[in-house]
Amino acid sequence: MARLPRLYAPGLPQLVQANFVQPLAAPSQPAPQDVLNQLAAWLGDSAQRHRVAVHGWVLANDRILLLATPADEEGLPRLMQTLGRNLAARLRGGRVFAGRYRSALLEPGVWVLPALVWLETYPVRSGSAHDPDSWPWSSAGSHTGNAAAATPPSPWQSDHADYWACGNTPFDRQANYRRRLQEGLSREQSQRIDQAVSGQWALGGPNFIASLAHTASRRVAPGQRGRPRKKPAEATSPDGNGNPGA
Repeated sequence: MARLPRLYAPGLPQLVQANFVQPLAAPSQPAPQDVLNQLAAWLGDSAQRHRVAVHGWVLANDRILLLATPADEEGLPRLMQTLGRNLAARLRGGRVFAGRYRSALLEPGVWVLPALVWLETYPVRSGSAHDPDSWPWSSAGSHTGNAAAATPPSPWQSDHADYWACGNTPFDRQANYRRRLQEGLSREQSQRIDQAVSGQWALGGPNFIASLAHTASRRVAPGQRGRPRKKPAEATSPDGNGNPGA
C-alpha cells in the first residue's frame, strides 16, 4: 500500500509525533539530560533555519511531540530530518525514528489549545513526571509561568494566537492555561486527537475540512469504507423496453 504524501496546508498548525526506535532511557533510569538538552538546542536551531514556528514541544524518552506552523511544505520534513541525522550521529547509531513522523492539521480556534494540552501532558501520561510543567524538556513551563521548569531556555518558541487569547496579560494567560492543563481533556477529545495524528488527517469541523479541499497537499479525511453504492436500476416494463406488456 502506497504511503500517504505529507499533509500540509498554508498557514495552518500541525500536531507532530515522531517515535524513537529505541527509548533514550528505560522507565527505571533517569532521563538523559545531556542528550535531551542537546536535542532541544537542535530543535531551536532547525526550527529557525527551516522557518518553522514552534508553538509547543515535548522531548520525551521515547518520542518527540511538536505543535508547529511551517512557512512552507518542506519546513517540517527538513526539521525532522535534521533532528534525526543529528541524534543518530550523537548516539552513534543507525535509524533514530520508528518510521515516518505522523502529523495532523488543526483548526485554529477549536483544536489548537486541546492539542497543546494533549502534547504537554504526555510526560504525565507516560509516567515521566508528576505535573506537566515539571518536565524540563517541554514548553509547558513557559505556558504556565513555571520559570524553574523552563530549562533549557527556548527563545525560539513562538506561541500561537490561540494561546495569546487565553488572557490579556501574561499572568492571565498563564493562570488560565494552567487551569486548562490541570483539567486535562475529555475522553472524546483525546480519542479524536489520537485518531487524527495516527491517521494523519485534519482535525476540525465540517466547514474547516471542506475549506481544505483546494489548499491542502492531499485529501484531509479518510474516505468511506467499502465499495461505492450502486445506483438503483430504473424500473423497466415487462418487455424490457419501457413499453407496456401485452
